[in-house]
Amino acid sequence: MKFNDKLQQLRKQRNLTQEELADVLYVSRTAVSKWESGRGYPSIDLLKAISKLFSVSIDELLSGEELISLAETESKEKAESFSDMVFGILDCTMALLFFLSFFGQQGDGMRYKVSLIALTDAPDYSRIPYIVLVPLTVVFGIAILAFQSFHNRIWVKSKLLVSLMLSILSVLIFIITGQPYATIFVFCLLIIKGVLLIKQR
Repeated sequence: MKFNDKLQQLRKQRNLTQEELADVLYVSRTAVSKWESGRGYPSIDLLKAISKLFSVSIDELLSGEELISLAETESKEKAESFSDMVFGILDCTMALLFFLSFFGQQGDGMRYKVSLIALTDAPDYSRIPYIVLVPLTVVFGIAILAFQSFHNRIWVKSKLLVSLMLSILSVLIFIITGQPYATIFVFCLLIIKGVLLIKQR
């Protein structure tokens, strides 16, 4: 017997509705309905709560195959959550460009290192992309961190790709406009993202 059938049977034996079981487990009725229709499994922690509630072991609730599938799913979700957190933090790190002296600026016949905020003598064709791209990357990093549990299909598939593209674009713009320190800084962030994506595959 599969997990969804076992759960439904155990719930009915206790004379519980899906709503009542959901209340006991602190989940939505939709989650219970999803489990009972075979469209998903609860997390390991919820499985423990279900096994305790109905006084059965986890082995009785799940077949070996289902247990392996659940463990693989949880492992994948944890890896994705870790990637989201790292990408989000790296994108937020771009805010340092506003405060640290990564940019070169001419003044009094000398070239000074200044922060993005203090960069005033750069031509508009280079300064405007900096001012647009850096905050955009930071805001996107905040969005990745804030919406980790948002499971929209388009968002899940595109968020890391967009983050990667923003870093690549930043590196290219800093190279083209002759900002070596900013280029090295953003390139290091890009390498970390690349290594993380390769390991995740």
